[in-house]
This record gives sequence, structure tokens and C-alpha cells, in this order.
Amino acid sequence: MIEMLSRILRTIAFVLVALISLGMALIFTISTLVAVIILFVAMRLRGQKFSVQEYWTTRQSKRKPVFGKGVGDNQQVSDIDARDVR
Repeated sequence: MIEMLSRILRTIAFVLVALISLGMALIFTISTLVAVIILFVAMRLRGQKFSVQEYWTTRQSKRKPVFGKGVGDNQQVSDIDARDVR
């Protein structure tokens, strides 16, 4: 009897967390849609075309790369090279 109550409570907790997560995802999706609509309207008011792909490409090209070019010109780092650092 206690095991059945425990399973029921776990199931209720799981469903509750799943519903809360679903609500959060829905809010995120709606807010993103509103932001894109605002950008679209602002660009139309300025008399320019708006493309999400073009906007994303422009934004990404202005950013600095997160990771550097790496070690040397196509030089492979082996486990031995990494362990030599003291």
C-alpha cells in the first residue's frame, strides 16, 4: 500500500515538473516570436527588408570567435605534448 502511494506521488511530481517545463518552453517560444515580430515591424517602418537568416548572419559575423584558431597550422596535439606542460 505504501509503495503504491509512493509511486502515485512520484508520478504526480513527474507530471507536475513536465507541465511546468512545457509552460516554460511555451513562454520562451512566444517571447521569441514576439521579438521577431517587433524586429520585422521596425524594419518595415524603416523601409528595409527583414530576413531572420540575414539578421543572424550579420550578428554572428560581428562577434569574436569563442575558441581560438588552435595550436599551430593544423598541428595535432598528442597526449604526450599535453603532459609535457609543467
